Amino acid sequence: MSPPPPLALDIARAVRDAGGRAFIVGGWVRDQLRGEPSKDVDIEVYGIRQDELPTLLAPLGRVEPVGQSFPVYKVAGPVDGGIAIDVALPRRESKRGRGHKAFDVEGDPFMSEEDAARRRDFTINAISWDPLTDTYQDPFDGRGDLARRRLRAVDLQTFGDDSLRVLRAVQFAARFEFVLEEETAALCGRIVIDDLPAERIWGEIEKLLLHAKRPSPGFALALELGVIDQVLPELRPLVGCEQEPEWHPEGDVWVHTLMVIDKARELNAELARTQLVTVMLGAVCHDLGKPATTAFIDGRIRSIDHEQAGVAPTLSLLDRLNVHSLDGFDVRGQVIGLVANHLKPGMFRKAHNVGDGAFRRLAQKVDLELLARLARADCLGRSGNFDCSAMDWFLERARALGVEHRPPAPLLLGRHLLDLGMTPGPRVGDVLKQVYEKQLDGEITTVEEAIAAARPLV
Repeated sequence: MSPPPPLALDIARAVRDAGGRAFIVGGWVRDQLRGEPSKDVDIEVYGIRQDELPTLLAPLGRVEPVGQSFPVYKVAGPVDGGIAIDVALPRRESKRGRGHKAFDVEGDPFMSEEDAARRRDFTINAISWDPLTDTYQDPFDGRGDLARRRLRAVDLQTFGDDSLRVLRAVQFAARFEFVLEEETAALCGRIVIDDLPAERIWGEIEKLLLHAKRPSPGFALALELGVIDQVLPELRPLVGCEQEPEWHPEGDVWVHTLMVIDKARELNAELARTQLVTVMLGAVCHDLGKPATTAFIDGRIRSIDHEQAGVAPTLSLLDRLNVHSLDGFDVRGQVIGLVANHLKPGMFRKAHNVGDGAFRRLAQKVDLELLARLARADCLGRSGNFDCSAMDWFLERARALGVEHRPPAPLLLGRHLLDLGMTPGPRVGDVLKQVYEKQLDGEITTVEEAIAAARPLV
């Protein structure tokens, strides 16, 4: 067990000196036992009354209460790089309605560690650790389940009170490469999750896509538990949708999609969060148009125009998850561009005579580097050996033209046309568009040439 942040030890000592006991609980303990680093530290305090806790914590740093029905105190000390630690009393929860927030919560500093742990979702998250005595409280054998690589519900009777736990089971199973215990799996398959808001569903799917080295086992489990039908129904028609064996010897579109998802995660781990989210969603959605377009033609299985056919189901999926912009990056628009154009890198290379203008125009629709990254995952996400060098060629061309992330900025601006004597109006836009088309074709490379091309139009 690695040492916790110094602030956590300071809190534990302050609680001990006041006659109580502090345990580090939840994900930090779980990850430490797995030999993985963890940033978030949560502390449960026993033996200290709720009204005494803020005063006890105040000398240790900035104390900020969060939560409405039940206070949790975020404590940020002057050291530890500003890391905030969540401190709260043990609590019991009682369900009072549908939804992940429909709970009555009551803190009790004198409840037992076992009763406090019983409210947690999985046994691996119900382990607590005393940093001062280096002792564990593990009433439900979470450490045993960690050793067995098993994901098991703490309490089958109350597990279903929070339907979000089904999605947590999916992403935990993939991230930790654990097997979902049989009774827990059967229970998850019976839980309806239509009471969850889009942002909570997306939060768990994002963790699956970004934090699992291989997200595919999570998607396979989601299909088995009925989660795909409830949350991502656009993916369901991929199951059993046949593909031409010459190009897809791995099997149906569902199998191929899972392979592409894994390959996209493997090849793009270094990307910033927004770009990685975009590529991963592109991998999930890239072949959603195949079920509607797949047909047996001239002795072969074909999916003609499946790129464009995939746009509508992709929009439906993104709408359900409420995915739009992320940190100012147009994730939604880029995912649509990836789906609608994911075959273009290979097509451009095969055509041999694609001009620079085609690259510049395609850059108006999608980030060409992200497109090349998705196309590479699509090419490699199959069984068999295929030449995927087209994606390297495509990206090199885009970079040579300086359009790998965006189209060229227009050389001709509205103020230039006003200087030539035009009056504001729709005609200005028409002229700007005509001149920009020439710029995209490479006929115009300077502002002076752009102005000269505009003169006869004016």
